[in-house]
Amino acid sequence: MDFWKDVLGSPTKIIAPMVDASELPWRILSRRYGAQLCYTPMLHSSIFSRDPKYRKEALSTCDEDKPLIVQLCGNDPKIILQAAKLAEDHCCAIDINLGCPQAIAKRGHYGAFLQDEWPLIKEIVKTLSENLRVPVTCKIRRFEAVEKTVEFARMLEQAGCSMITLHGRTRDMKGPLTGLADWSYVTAVRKALNIPVISNGNIQCIQDLNRCLEETGAVGVMTAEGNLYNPALFLGINPPSWEPAEAYMDLVKQYPCPLSYIRGHLFKLFHHILCLEDNNVIRVRLGAANSIELFEKVIQKLKEKYLPYHEGLKKWSHTTQEGSQNLILPPWLCQSYVRLTPKDYRNEVDEANEDENYNKTCKREFQDADGNPISRKKMKKLRRINRRPEKQFTCEKPIYKCSNCVNPLGSKCNYQLCKKCCKNKCFMQNLDCIGHRILVKTRRNMAAYYAEKRKDEITETINP
Repeated sequence: MDFWKDVLGSPTKIIAPMVDASELPWRILSRRYGAQLCYTPMLHSSIFSRDPKYRKEALSTCDEDKPLIVQLCGNDPKIILQAAKLAEDHCCAIDINLGCPQAIAKRGHYGAFLQDEWPLIKEIVKTLSENLRVPVTCKIRRFEAVEKTVEFARMLEQAGCSMITLHGRTRDMKGPLTGLADWSYVTAVRKALNIPVISNGNIQCIQDLNRCLEETGAVGVMTAEGNLYNPALFLGINPPSWEPAEAYMDLVKQYPCPLSYIRGHLFKLFHHILCLEDNNVIRVRLGAANSIELFEKVIQKLKEKYLPYHEGLKKWSHTTQEGSQNLILPPWLCQSYVRLTPKDYRNEVDEANEDENYNKTCKREFQDADGNPISRKKMKKLRRINRRPEKQFTCEKPIYKCSNCVNPLGSKCNYQLCKKCCKNKCFMQNLDCIGHRILVKTRRNMAAYYAEKRKDEITETINP
């Protein structure tokens, strides 16, 4: 508890580690909207320890970005310790990711897919807690049984963990089958441990946060998806989506980050607007935007369109736009994204499978920043250019012509000719070309050698 109070400052409003989403500009924005503690995105310990460029980008922080916890993933105690040593001077604690349920964690054998290997997890936590100057924390998911979840948490505490964040879902509860988190597991773990316990899951508004603190007794509440759709969640307000978007863009100019991160944040901030049919063109432009200027144009376009409604100069009706009739708040305000329940999702899939007109093989259409249709190959090339604008990507390789005709020459030809011209030259001048594998001279010499050899054999037979 001393760590939670004295080092972290008793935070109750916490932003979760989010891959490609909890980067420095977003963390600062969240803090300005009431967040009291932030985590870095999940960082791969092996890459972090050996790649200086990855490490520099991952540890991007500033004075306003405190308190901060760095989260690492991996399955080798020595490598995780090596990475943690490089990060401990830039944060208040090192968090071990034991809760990621995604496929990449399964392939890499880390996150929630380590939760059945208790001796290995215990060794990781113990190794870090005994060799770092900062505390070690863990983020975990629950098991099916409450008793096993409590036992697992106790093992982490005994190994040296200073704080635990418990996500009230199992590792199989993800994507369209996410469902609701079970806070009773958080309550049980909190009662069994002597270290701070943070609750994660089901936080979509300030009322959820207060109810969670009251029901679980946790010291704090962590949110991920709720923060992405409404970064002002902790203040209990729903600002017009262009306000946090513009503030975020100002921070991005000060602390640059990949364009893909910006695109992802804007899609979530404007999710409910972009779902309206008359905004299809704007949605496509946002998806194809490849510069700060183009992102700002999209924000300005949406602001100009919906600001009159927000200020009451125009009257908005919930039935005006298809897709907005189920929203309690108007679509331009930041608000939670509510998923279908797993049962409703399965019913929807079954109905789609039974629909004869449902096209399962429809292909996604790609467009550039101007809305012109382009191929998937061209879109991937544009994204490569956006990621590395300093590198020159050429569409076509230079083609060199044969010196005798219009055909392209062979790249390894000894005589700078195409294969046909090279073959003719070798035949007429008794030459070899290793590049084209044309061995006229060699084969003629071999033929002459064996012909002479046969002649000698015949002579010996006639004149023994």
